[in-house]
Order: sequence, then C-alpha cells, then structure tokens
Amino acid sequence: MKRSTGVRMCATAAVGALSLALVTGCSSGSDKKSDDTKASGSASASAAAPAATAKALAKPELEKLLLTQAEVKGYRVDNGDDTLPKSKAEVKTDKPACDPLAWATAGLAPGDRDVSASNTIAAEPKGGKDMESALQVEITIVGLSSYDGDGAEKAMKAVSDGVQACSGGYRLTTEEEQDGKVTKVTADQGSGQGDETVAFTQSVDMDGQGTAQFRTEVVRKGNTVATFYTVNFADFGAAKVAEIPAAVVQAQLAKIK
Repeated sequence: MKRSTGVRMCATAAVGALSLALVTGCSSGSDKKSDDTKASGSASASAAAPAATAKALAKPELEKLLLTQAEVKGYRVDNGDDTLPKSKAEVKTDKPACDPLAWATAGLAPGDRDVSASNTIAAEPKGGKDMESALQVEITIVGLSSYDGDGAEKAMKAVSDGVQACSGGYRLTTEEEQDGKVTKVTADQGSGQGDETVAFTQSVDMDGQGTAQFRTEVVRKGNTVATFYTVNFADFGAAKVAEIPAAVVQAQLAKIK
C-alpha cells in the first residue's frame, strides 16, 4: 500500500528510522475521519516550582536519568539517539508557536534549550506472527530536558500556549523535506504526575485516507521536563488514540529527583 505523507511525518518526526521501517506500506485505508474527536482539556500544576538558582543538567546527566532495560518490565528500551531527530533544526513547523508541540512529540526539549536526551520504549509484542500481530507495536518516546532558573516553567507555558495557538493545526517539515499536516490540536487530560503537566492530542491528515490521532504529555518535575509520546502503528487512520503507559511515566518520573 501507499505510505501516506501523514504517516511519514509522524514517523520521521517522532521515531525516525525505526518507525519508517515499521510503517512501510501500512497506512490505513479507512475512510473514517476522527479529527472531530472531543478531548477534555487540562493543564495541571502544583505550587512546587524550581528554585531561581536551579542549574540545567548536561546531556550525560540527562542520559543517566533515562529508563534502562532493567527498570521497566515488559518493554524493550532503545537509545533514542539512534532513531530520533538529533536537533530542533530537523523538525520545523510553519508556525513558531507550534514548535514546542512538535519538539515535545519528537523527544526534543520543548523550551528554550537545545540539550536533551531521549529513548524509545516499545511494549513487548503479543499475539501471533501474522502481519496484523506484527503491527501491534506500541512505542513510547521519552525525552528529557533541563533548564536554568525558571526555564522549565517557561517551557511548560510554551507548550500550553502552543496547544491553544495551534488548535486549528499546522504544517510540519522534517529533515527529509517531507511535509505533514496536523489538522487539529486539542488539550487532553494529563496524568497529573510531577509538579505540572500539559497533555494534548494531535489529529494528522493521512493523505485523505483518514485522520490519525496522537497523544503527547509533557511533565515538569523541578527544573526537568519529561515528554512522552505513544504511537501504535496498527491504529493509523483509526479513531483510537494510543494511551501513554502509566507504568512508563511513573517509572521515568521516579528517577528524576
């Protein structure tokens, strides 16, 4: 089957080479559109805020905070540097206010900082060996970034503002000059973890073959920001939105002091 622009956009921006290998020829032929799916909006915050003297962590320190294979059972953990965009220059939108949304989805720092660390966490496949079972691959992209002073709070605000400013959608261009169209962005119910959370769902045009839904959650804990984005390749073009695994979120936040 044809690999749609929408699939290429999400795969390249979010899971790079790994996703591209998995989604080849697997876009859904469903005519059902779901970009009018309603989502409850929330951005929750506690009173806890980073100290004014907080110092950003360097990349090696952030990498040590990422989950390892031994720390999350039932999942396969891979280095994000091998499959995800390495810099913000590789992920561009046509609206600056939407950049933090695209960056968060790609495991990059959503705030005013270029340093980040990421990995991909794939649920162990279940079922048989047929094509449909093979496509039941749920992958969560986890990104970590850290900021000086109140930079983490500003990063959260940039994401929250972007959800509102980009509600009507935006265009995204990857390093490979592949264009994708997000038709709608809606605020979503976050996990309520950490000191502050912002969650949103993006509706992506699948070249007229339907609309796929993708959820992202951004969580601040002190002056560190964690981003989570989950995709199930079997659900492209379907109304179902892949849930971000609570176990992954909890385990990752537990490592951030």
